[in-house]
Amino acid sequence: MDSNRSRRKASNGDIVVAIAVAVFIFLSLPLTSFGIRSFPVTGENSVHAGDDLLGFTEAPEYRNGVECSNKTIHIAMTLDSEYLRGSIAAVHSVLRHASCPENVFFHFIAAEFDPASPRVLTRIVRNTFPSLTFKVYIFREDTVINLISSSIRVALENPLNYARNYLGEILDPDVDRVIYLDSDVVLVDDINKLWSIHLQNNRVIGAPEYCHANFTKYFTDTFWSDPLMSRVFASKNPCYFNTGVMVMDMGKWRSGNYRQRIENWMELQRKKRIYELGSLPPFLLVFAGNIEPIDHRWNQHGLGGDNVKGSCRSLHSGPVSLLHWSGKGKPWVRLDERRACPLDYLWQPYDLHLHKNRYQPLD
Repeated sequence: MDSNRSRRKASNGDIVVAIAVAVFIFLSLPLTSFGIRSFPVTGENSVHAGDDLLGFTEAPEYRNGVECSNKTIHIAMTLDSEYLRGSIAAVHSVLRHASCPENVFFHFIAAEFDPASPRVLTRIVRNTFPSLTFKVYIFREDTVINLISSSIRVALENPLNYARNYLGEILDPDVDRVIYLDSDVVLVDDINKLWSIHLQNNRVIGAPEYCHANFTKYFTDTFWSDPLMSRVFASKNPCYFNTGVMVMDMGKWRSGNYRQRIENWMELQRKKRIYELGSLPPFLLVFAGNIEPIDHRWNQHGLGGDNVKGSCRSLHSGPVSLLHWSGKGKPWVRLDERRACPLDYLWQPYDLHLHKNRYQPLD
């Protein structure tokens, strides 16, 4: 009897040691960004991750047409608890209008210290889109936190806003082209049309340009009064473009070391305050005047209103393929608070969230 107890104690002791060793090995691993293909979602596990996991209904299943090839369309987006509802709607809109939805591969970048862990976010996406092909990567916020300067709006200082700067390192090396989309967009056209745009003259990115905008306002007097800094635009015709929708050649991005070029401007900003906005100006400094101009229909931006008040906006003139609620106001917030702008109702059909007046929690 005593010897049996002794053997059981030894066995329990071995288990404790094994767990301790496993924890030690995990904590000893280098803190580098890594990808998560998917997490298993089975049975009751899916109901213990919090109300957010229970807050979305399953999307319809979208299938390829008979004429679809086997080419893959890569889309990169950030994924976090604050903008999750927007991200889900964006994905839904892409699939709903895609001629070949099964060819779309989503690369989601989640923050390391988000209130909802990358594991929970992965489960939400998997539950909402069971047949979606995707991968979730963890973005180390300390990669960029020391480079971020204060902005006119606190939300613009979120480290995840800068994840697009690091796509060359985050995404798998075999991903040589990607469409980057913000979480506050919906598509009303076939994503394949945007994917098929050709980047000419060795250009690295393509985006809609807005040359009527006052380009000088994106930088401070300190910048424009310094001849060394301002001459970055001397041989160019720079125009404003919005970084929420970009077609990116990742091979050229990596070989041209564009991440470092952007970081150099961010370091200078910390010393001299050369702009007021967040992640946009460094992109303008590196790429403005040298991007592939894409039709404006692919980024009807500014629908969230200005960055301070969030007032309602109307559509730009011309056809529309993508609606973008950049700015302070977000459609899901305004709809829930019953103060929606007219265009917010164009976002609503893609919303898969179970609203409070329809949501019945599990017993």
